[in-house]
Amino acid sequence: MNMNQTPSSERVHIAFFGKRNAGKSSVMNAVTGQDLAVVSDVKGTTTDPVSKAMELLPLGPVVMIDTPGIDDAGELGALRVRKSYQTLNKTDAAVLVIDAGQGPSAEDLALIGRIRDKSIPFLIVFNKSDLPHDSAACRKALPADIDTANILFVSAACREGITELKERLAIIAAPQENQKRIIADKLQPGDLAVLVVPIDKAAPKGRLILPQQQTIRDILDADAISIVTKEDRLSETLTSLGKKPALVITDSQVFGQVAKQTPDDILLTSFSILFARYKGSLADTVRGAAALDHLQDGDTVLISEGCTHHRQCNDIGTVKLPGWISDYTGKKLQFAFTSGTEFPDDLSPYSLIVHCGGCMLNEREMLYRIKCAGDQNVPITNYGILISYIHGILKRSTAIFPEITALLP
Repeated sequence: MNMNQTPSSERVHIAFFGKRNAGKSSVMNAVTGQDLAVVSDVKGTTTDPVSKAMELLPLGPVVMIDTPGIDDAGELGALRVRKSYQTLNKTDAAVLVIDAGQGPSAEDLALIGRIRDKSIPFLIVFNKSDLPHDSAACRKALPADIDTANILFVSAACREGITELKERLAIIAAPQENQKRIIADKLQPGDLAVLVVPIDKAAPKGRLILPQQQTIRDILDADAISIVTKEDRLSETLTSLGKKPALVITDSQVFGQVAKQTPDDILLTSFSILFARYKGSLADTVRGAAALDHLQDGDTVLISEGCTHHRQCNDIGTVKLPGWISDYTGKKLQFAFTSGTEFPDDLSPYSLIVHCGGCMLNEREMLYRIKCAGDQNVPITNYGILISYIHGILKRSTAIFPEITALLP
């Protein structure tokens, strides 16, 4: 998989923030050397966060995000400001662009505080330095403990200071060596891993979905052997193998069917469970599944997906999961749904959150959502964990992670 094929969720997310007409879009375009964002003298040209996946050397694959002005006005403007602040939840490195002629404003200082609260590496970029400005006053208006190396004066119009900005950005946004693996750390060279992949109406024609692709790659990186089959050919596949596989990994939708066909001495788990560990906190989401047994009539369950897609007639998020949960609990429940970047700030209306595996979200955003649930004392689980809990096989499906199984009664 080359840089152009790297999934957005695996790229470094660099977001540009600032007031209207501070030059966010111009600075981002200068950094990338491309006209990624529309530039205009009219305030509020950027009305929604705009993302572009690209290669930015020496960082490699990145997602560049241009955001609406943090000083936007009116009822619609307030929604745009909220969108900008939401972008922080998936930002790996932030660039705050300030008009050097105006200096830092209350909005800029408030954003700096929020960025620091989230422990996001950031740069303060004073744009329009080719015009009259007071550098000393600009610096003095910032919090005194900001590293001076992270304060730069540039001119997007004249391309002054852009090289230095790119060099500094490469330092603060450099991806940390990620020790997390999807499954490779549990495999030995030569191990067999059988992947169960249903082919239904929701399966993209001619290709596998992202979690399946990434899991296969991770297995190959471990020098193990990946065998892919459909749920109705699993028994035949297992019988035909020359040796016992190390584990079976299944799509969560067919967990029950696959569990019946997989001998007890073969480890079993799901793509969704693997991604709960890879992208978020498997311990928290496993604990959250027990909330199913405490739901009462009238409770609301939030089902949240990290991506947006065309809903099929038997969609797992909006159709299958509500049906399975209602059948299991026997309660008259309410269901709410979110997808993509939408995730409620206020989770108090919900008695349980059921989240997808998060393959389309980066790790920072998935952990943010789990933390929000924890801070508001709302249990959160994910699709695969909940489905295995309903089938009574949660211990079995997490047995490959003994530290997690130990959390279960």
